[in-house]
Amino acid sequence: MGSKENVELEDELDLDADLDLDDELEGTELDTDDLDEPSETGALQSSSKRVRMIFSVMASPNRIDILRILNSKGPLTYSELKSLAGFKSKKESGKFAYHLRKLLRQSLVALNKSERRYTITNLGKLVLSLARQIEERSIIESGKMYVRTSHDSIEEFNSHKIIQSLVREGSLPLELAQKITEEVENRIYKYQTAYLTGSLIRELVNSVLLEHGYEEYRHKLARVGLPAFEVQETISNAENLDSGIESLLFNTGQTVFAEYLLTNTLPKDIADSHLSGDLHITRPGLWSLLPDSIFINIKELIEDGIDLKGKALSVSKLTSIKTLSNLSSALSMIISLIAKEASQEVIMDGLVSLLSKYSKNLSELEEKLVNSFIMSSTAFKFNKTPTIVSFTLPLGVEQKIVNVVLSAYKTYVGLTPRPRIGLVINYEKGKITDVSNIIAEIISLGGEIIFAKHSISQNGVTRLKSTGSSTLHLGSLSINLPRLAFESNKDETYFRARLALLMKPALTSMSLRKKNISELVRLGMNPILANNTQYMQRCSTSLVINLVGLRDAVFGILGFNDDKQGCEVLHKVVETSVDIALKKAKELGTDVLVTMTKSDGSGRFISLDEEKYGKNSILKITENETYAEGVVIDASTLADLTIKSPQIVQCNRMAKTLNGGLFTQVKIPNGSKITEIKKNIEKISGLTNSFKLIMRVPLCGNCGMKDQTLSDKCPSCKSSYII
Repeated sequence: MGSKENVELEDELDLDADLDLDDELEGTELDTDDLDEPSETGALQSSSKRVRMIFSVMASPNRIDILRILNSKGPLTYSELKSLAGFKSKKESGKFAYHLRKLLRQSLVALNKSERRYTITNLGKLVLSLARQIEERSIIESGKMYVRTSHDSIEEFNSHKIIQSLVREGSLPLELAQKITEEVENRIYKYQTAYLTGSLIRELVNSVLLEHGYEEYRHKLARVGLPAFEVQETISNAENLDSGIESLLFNTGQTVFAEYLLTNTLPKDIADSHLSGDLHITRPGLWSLLPDSIFINIKELIEDGIDLKGKALSVSKLTSIKTLSNLSSALSMIISLIAKEASQEVIMDGLVSLLSKYSKNLSELEEKLVNSFIMSSTAFKFNKTPTIVSFTLPLGVEQKIVNVVLSAYKTYVGLTPRPRIGLVINYEKGKITDVSNIIAEIISLGGEIIFAKHSISQNGVTRLKSTGSSTLHLGSLSINLPRLAFESNKDETYFRARLALLMKPALTSMSLRKKNISELVRLGMNPILANNTQYMQRCSTSLVINLVGLRDAVFGILGFNDDKQGCEVLHKVVETSVDIALKKAKELGTDVLVTMTKSDGSGRFISLDEEKYGKNSILKITENETYAEGVVIDASTLADLTIKSPQIVQCNRMAKTLNGGLFTQVKIPNGSKITEIKKNIEKISGLTNSFKLIMRVPLCGNCGMKDQTLSDKCPSCKSSYII
């Protein structure tokens, strides 16, 4: 034990001894106070003494401060409490002990001797509340104005604090800050109110700034948050939230961060572009906090054990993975933990290699995998759509292990209404026919599976081959190509110029996003990622721009036909965007990818464009509820397609031109038989290098029943809520 700890322990021992002495002297201490008072008897006298002693304790600001500290931060050790109370020097040790002794003797503070920690008692909380009420009432009775702050305290109005805030938060020159404060103060006194809040004063300040044309300062000082009505509405509609209190907290929190992003973080032109519908930012509340996708090796995460050190003290440590049970626990923990560190998806390589050590008992391995998948399904999620954790399965390597994973995944999907675990089937070196049957069964159950001959996410975003062990993808930004086409007067050259003009500042803002997220990783806010990347030293980051509605823009608005000439224009647009991306990548010193994939902003684009250009104008382009996303192939046409079919040629050329990936969807009719799904998998695998089969599996939103036969009413619970 160090000398400092020895001193602190001695102080505590002295405190205990003093308490015993105080108990002996308590009656003596009160004798002089009782001389001039009428005699009282028994319990009444004892009660009166007790009240007087409590009031004497309240007379000291130091003791009130100690109660406040324990109420907000307790339980605390002796040294922690002493430091927070402001008694930092050795000379003040005796003074602190005296005040703490008073509180202990009146049972306002209690000591847990086994943990050596102090806590405020219920009586102490009552006294603290009474002290606060007296303080507030005294200010009111004095006729002075007081302010109820956002820090759960009440203070006398002080105009100097407004000046300090204007200078510190708004970066106003001191002279201007004084001028604005003087006007705000005059308005406050004019209203003759005795009751102020911090938010009300801020509103008055912002109003004055706006009246004088200081909008840039007002933005910095604006309060972000939700009106009380919206908070109440969120609570009232809680039945629509599927993650309970978590959803309430995350939804409100993300609303605040989204507002902060659009008013204080993004350049004004990009924020306006999002609001107007020129582009769309997915999940703006998480934009500056989390990457969208992470590519990472699970073998590297697990083999060395799990130890998040001081960043997640409630997470169990697994120092070594030596048994299959250890592996099962570690796997479920990793899935749950890593899902918190990306907003959309985590793609993990190395699972098959990791499991190969445990191939002696395949049935037990499958059982443990099922348990791991099931246990990880309880992890929280940021949005209604959870973060997907996908495992890459390379065909042609350790096929027995691949089969075990597929079988375990099939069981998991059957038990889970909405799976949050997915699979990436890499068929570069293996045969699709070896696994097509079981995968068809999984797809019929609603499993998340994508096929590719390279590393890819569930949304079709490609990982660059030259990257290191871990890669972050920062996307979430989609460009509304039909909007640009509408504004280009059917001039294809001008259309591409407008695209270039929008991409450049958008990528600059995404570079700022990269800086913000990297800083949070370095601070350990993403502990798994931080440890794996050595706090961003072993990690590459890619910025991703998504193009939405290309075919709608070229064929529907610019007026080209879906023929050879029209297809050439499609490719010219893609080539232009990729060229801009590569040039911007050199300027920014980071990889920039261009994709054509799904976007939750596609429906929003159509809605905003209908308002701006009229519904009839949009109906001439498309009858769908969203603009074109990636490439869509109807399963009914697959039988007639070959590698030389114009649709396939165009698809493969587009995929080759896009440096970030093309999302190729094969839409399968609901209720398709497993044999039909199997044929579709085998056929399309010979035509493209990546694809995903899309089939809606009906789900009862009331009881969670999942079945291809569900239509108007659930046969189990009779609910008509089918999703």
